[in-house]
Amino acid sequence: MHYLYLYFLKYGKIDKDYLLSQNIRIVDAGGKHLRLTKEIESKTGKKKFAVVNIKFHRYILINNDRFKLLLENMNHPRFPFELAVAFAGAFMLLIILYIWIIRSIRPLFELKSKIIKFSEGDLNIDCKSDKEDEIAAVANAFDDAVNKIRELLRARQLMLRAVMHELKTPIAKGRFLIEMMDEKCKKDRFKAIFERLNLLIDEFAKVEQVSSKNFNADMKPYKMSDIIDGSIDILMLDNPKKYIHLVLKRDITVNADFELLTLAIKNLIDNGIKYSKDRKVNVLLDENYMEISNLGEPLKEDIDRYYTPFHESRSGLGLGLYIVKSILDVHNMTLEYKYEDDRVCFIIKMPNSSKIK
Repeated sequence: MHYLYLYFLKYGKIDKDYLLSQNIRIVDAGGKHLRLTKEIESKTGKKKFAVVNIKFHRYILINNDRFKLLLENMNHPRFPFELAVAFAGAFMLLIILYIWIIRSIRPLFELKSKIIKFSEGDLNIDCKSDKEDEIAAVANAFDDAVNKIRELLRARQLMLRAVMHELKTPIAKGRFLIEMMDEKCKKDRFKAIFERLNLLIDEFAKVEQVSSKNFNADMKPYKMSDIIDGSIDILMLDNPKKYIHLVLKRDITVNADFELLTLAIKNLIDNGIKYSKDRKVNVLLDENYMEISNLGEPLKEDIDRYYTPFHESRSGLGLGLYIVKSILDVHNMTLEYKYEDDRVCFIIKMPNSSKIK
């Protein structure tokens, strides 16, 4: 730079031969190449003198009171071949490591999908592995657990079906014998008793399927008034109006399995009558909810406790609210409890409903 300045003062021009001997060419003289000049100034933050590499080109900016030059050193910087090889090798190593990790944990994703299927009620899954790593050990342990649970469920279903079959046999014999009776009053009474027993067995079968998540609900649109009437019918009360005060503010249509939902509402009404002080229950149907209330004592424990099977109960097996909650879950309905003005109230919320004029 000093030599070029002295040469310019003496001869009034740039010594191009000297620059050529240094393998340097003039890119711009006088600041005409504004784009490149501004790029260099913005990159270095210097306007008087700067040396910068741009895309493997070495530029020299000289700006003084006599001239402004933008030079390029034709001796290009050497491509860092060793560094590129090292980087490529490290990159390939990372890719190989990534592929190895993905292949190693792939059985874990398969095990996760089978666990999800099992949680949804699919017991026909096989996740046994013949490998010897930790994931295979977990998969084999889970497969053993699934097999044991499958056998337990099959044994329970077989026992329940055998019990229900054995109960149906004496019921059928009893119904056959009452046909020989002459007194119509006694005959009708015994017939109602046997029909009630037969209905209870069918209800137990449905409850078993719902509780074991082995049930496909037959969803169809029904009027809630018809479902309530069906629930009252299967209660088999001599005079339903004596025990049930029904108020239909607005009738609605819901998508439901008729037999299941009538069973749930029947259980709520039956419990209301059973635990009521005056043996009466109020049933209110409005736009998106149904309320069943009775005059009685508040629940002694938290409501969630009664949603579990075989909880402590004054009478029965403690399955009533558990069955109701399981059936309402199938229908995406919610059950709420409150105690107001000495009345026990159960409210069924039905979000997916439509009004009927």
